[in-house]
Amino acid sequence: MNSRLKLGPGRSFPLGAHLDGKGANFALFSEHAEKMQLCLFSPDGKEETARLELTRGADAIWCGYLEGARPGLLYGYRASGPYDPHNGHRFNANKLLVDPYARALSGRIINHDANFGFIAGDEREDLSFDPRNNAAYMPRAVLTAPLRRQEAEFSRPFTPLAQSILYEIHVRGATMARGDIPAALRGTYEALGSDPMLRHFQNLGITAIELLPVFAFADEPHLVRAGLRNYWGYNPYCFFAPETLYGGGDAVAGFRELVRRFHGAGIEVILDVVYNHSAEGGALGPTFSLKGLDNASYYALMPGDKRQYLNYTGCGNMLNMSHPRVLQMVMDSLRYWAADMGVDGFRFDLGLTLARGASGFDPHAPLFSAIDQDPVLAATKLFAEPWDLGPDGYQLGGFPARWSEWNDRYRDAVRTFWRGDGGAAGELASRLTGSQDLFPRRTPQASLNAVTAHDGFTLADLVSYEKKHNEANLEGNRDGTDHNLSWNCGFEGKTSDPQILQTRQRRKRNLIATLLLSQGVPMLLGGDELGRSQGGNNNAYCQDNETSWLDWSMAGDDDPAFYGFVKTMIAIRKDHCIFQRSDFFSGKPKAGALKDISWWSKTGHELTRADWDDPHLSCFGFHLDGTGNGSHLLILLNAHDADIEFRLPAICAGHRWLCLVDTSCCHEGVEKRIAGKASAYPLQAHSLVILRAGEKA
Repeated sequence: MNSRLKLGPGRSFPLGAHLDGKGANFALFSEHAEKMQLCLFSPDGKEETARLELTRGADAIWCGYLEGARPGLLYGYRASGPYDPHNGHRFNANKLLVDPYARALSGRIINHDANFGFIAGDEREDLSFDPRNNAAYMPRAVLTAPLRRQEAEFSRPFTPLAQSILYEIHVRGATMARGDIPAALRGTYEALGSDPMLRHFQNLGITAIELLPVFAFADEPHLVRAGLRNYWGYNPYCFFAPETLYGGGDAVAGFRELVRRFHGAGIEVILDVVYNHSAEGGALGPTFSLKGLDNASYYALMPGDKRQYLNYTGCGNMLNMSHPRVLQMVMDSLRYWAADMGVDGFRFDLGLTLARGASGFDPHAPLFSAIDQDPVLAATKLFAEPWDLGPDGYQLGGFPARWSEWNDRYRDAVRTFWRGDGGAAGELASRLTGSQDLFPRRTPQASLNAVTAHDGFTLADLVSYEKKHNEANLEGNRDGTDHNLSWNCGFEGKTSDPQILQTRQRRKRNLIATLLLSQGVPMLLGGDELGRSQGGNNNAYCQDNETSWLDWSMAGDDDPAFYGFVKTMIAIRKDHCIFQRSDFFSGKPKAGALKDISWWSKTGHELTRADWDDPHLSCFGFHLDGTGNGSHLLILLNAHDADIEFRLPAICAGHRWLCLVDTSCCHEGVEKRIAGKASAYPLQAHSLVILRAGEKA
């Protein structure tokens, strides 16, 4: 090792490693460490060339200045201190640690027993100290050049939330099977931002992509042993560096170019972020970064036995968000991705965990306050998964006014109604109109509406399977939810029966139409418009293969026509501002006009309380008043097994009704049929119809 290199006095801010033209300042937090070493590596990363001691400041920030440091320098840390797991301390200077503030990484974690701070395989109460050096199995942090001002500026679309249509997609899975992208480029940030992909998104009409996690993540040891990998990426160990698996030659540049290209196409980029836990797991988990830097500060530990971790995430640990330095790390990460990487918003995985205080969920949690006052994050969109596995771990409707929340009650109501279950109409009506009962002091945009998402069945599988089929995950089909609210239309899985296939396509159209006609923020699952199936696997987190990758062939029955239907439904939503309300319906007329929304029975009368309470109500309609705000629309829904002559209500007198959509039609695009002066509409079984008031008869 080079013993002639020395660290000069450094600054305690900003945290991380930062170049200034003459050298680099290194700073990181550890309250309980006794010594902190900066480890330097040869350009190829194979040789550890120096270990330089940082100086501890009064605020527990270890820092030092390395004169002459240049971009591309590879480094890591080693922390010395007490090894006392029962009191929360797991220091082991034999373990190379990733800088939690690293902006870029070289390589990925290689699973090996040496990555554990204790001797793997020892009895649980022992956790004997492991003296092995794990440097050969750890990535190196890369010292990155500061961004030039013009590179850090992005021409953002700033799409109003009420006009947003999200599309959830996986960076790698989106392009691995895309034939018009060079094979060497597939699965990367560059591929996702390529012209063929941008054309697809623009043609479809979505306004934002929501990327599954792109933070650097690790594959769990049990998956590696089984020949699988963590595909979704919900297992991060660094909250600043983009995952190198998707990076091509330069992950940072690749991601930034992706954002620039999407912004140029008028499409925002939302990140699914995981701050609730890390890849270091629980008491028997490996040591990659925070566990070795200061386990007792960074993680929430079990009172009375700090060897154990509070585990409200189900992933072995949870970050200690009550600690100011942990909160600072999360805020610094959010600002970095928003300002330097150009991201437009964030979806917080298990967001409830981040807002837990001593007494449970805190609607005034420090994180909420910090985000609310932060000028860098002022324009970002915020989405939360409002639950975790801890006590009182379901808080739908409890987040601050600025946030949107994943609304699982919306998903369940739509699935239940169109499956034909009784007593579902009233619940569906509440969800269609923005879930005011759940968000009474907010706006319809508080509800993030989705029928399908990465976690669960795809749309094609939702209408093809009644049971999960997760055998390929090698967990005995025990993983994944059993609460699918699905219907296979009479046959489990693939079939060539034309009647079943026709029913499935109709049900898919019903589900998509309902989603895009609902108040709130709609989110589509990537590939649903293509007919993508996972073969009934509703938890494909470890399937980095054709099971999860988007199939661009649209080979399924009627899938090209279904793509056209999805595109048209998005266009209808965009063309009618009635679906983009920033306030809730009142159900009352204004200034002598019609009610802003009214609900109608199949016999042509307004629904009464008794009608809503009827458990057999599976067919109804609703009228949206377009006075001064666009067109009058009448939407009819029939979840019955039988066709129904739906008597049209006596509203918009003297006007013809133009049929914009009838989901019983299986052709490509939308068939425009005139209902004319007819007093009833032939509403087919399991179908949805959109009528628009046209010219006067």
